Amino acid sequence: MSDPYPAADSSAPSAKPHRPRLLDRLLSLVRREPEDREGIMAVLEAARERDLIDADAYSMLKGALAVSEQTAVDVMVPRARMDMLDVSQPISSLMPEIIEAAHSRFPVYEGSRENIIGVVMTKDLLRHLVNTDLTLRDLVRPAVFIPETKRLNVLLQEFRLNRNHIAIVIDEHGGITGLVSLEDVLEQIVGAIEDEYDVDGAKTIFPDGVQAWRIHATTEIETFNEALGANLPIGEYDTVGGWLAHELGHIPKRGDAIQHGDLRIEVMRADARRALWLRAKARVKADPVRANPPA
Repeated sequence: MSDPYPAADSSAPSAKPHRPRLLDRLLSLVRREPEDREGIMAVLEAARERDLIDADAYSMLKGALAVSEQTAVDVMVPRARMDMLDVSQPISSLMPEIIEAAHSRFPVYEGSRENIIGVVMTKDLLRHLVNTDLTLRDLVRPAVFIPETKRLNVLLQEFRLNRNHIAIVIDEHGGITGLVSLEDVLEQIVGAIEDEYDVDGAKTIFPDGVQAWRIHATTEIETFNEALGANLPIGEYDTVGGWLAHELGHIPKRGDAIQHGDLRIEVMRADARRALWLRAKARVKADPVRANPPA
């Protein structure tokens, strides 16, 4: 019967601890999985350099990583630039303001702009055409309030689950500090989302009311001057957005405006790097009054 616990053969060579070969160690360094965000970025950059992913995919992956580090306060529209509606005003008197801003949703306040009572969807205002007895208060929906420290990846998930499109940002004392939309968050991932005015790559100037135009910031100054009869100077910049940034002395932000002659040029949309859409409105000149009217 064989011994179930045989003694070690003294004549066999003693076992030596396994030591990885130099080649194994080098391969482990090359193939090592990323351990932190910097490692992930290095992998992405290497994949881009080797054309394993294209520029758009690379940009979106970088944006998706950055979103987890950003908070609501990084992308919000500040309170001073929020377009809001007064619940005490009749809908008919608010329509010019609503058309001018052209948002799909508006925060609604009562008494003070600090007291936001909800949100109204622009499409709900169509009900007023059928039933003129409806007031703005009848159409208000509950508002979502979030802290300034809310991370964008968490906020994006909440937007998806709750089917919300905007959230009101508040500080630690409960004061209103700004507004964040679903589009603001998505633009951090996919880049600027152009609106319905961007119908093709050639046309960049669109009528937007009486003596008013919506203009893409990349419009060349020569094109702008010719279309609007303006005289913007051409310097170290070729586009209207470049001229505007030069005049302002900083990266244009939504709400920034400049008066140039009879034109008021306002930033309607911008991201962290540049202006995207502008609105130009000409000053309407009154008919001159004749000095000696007929008797």
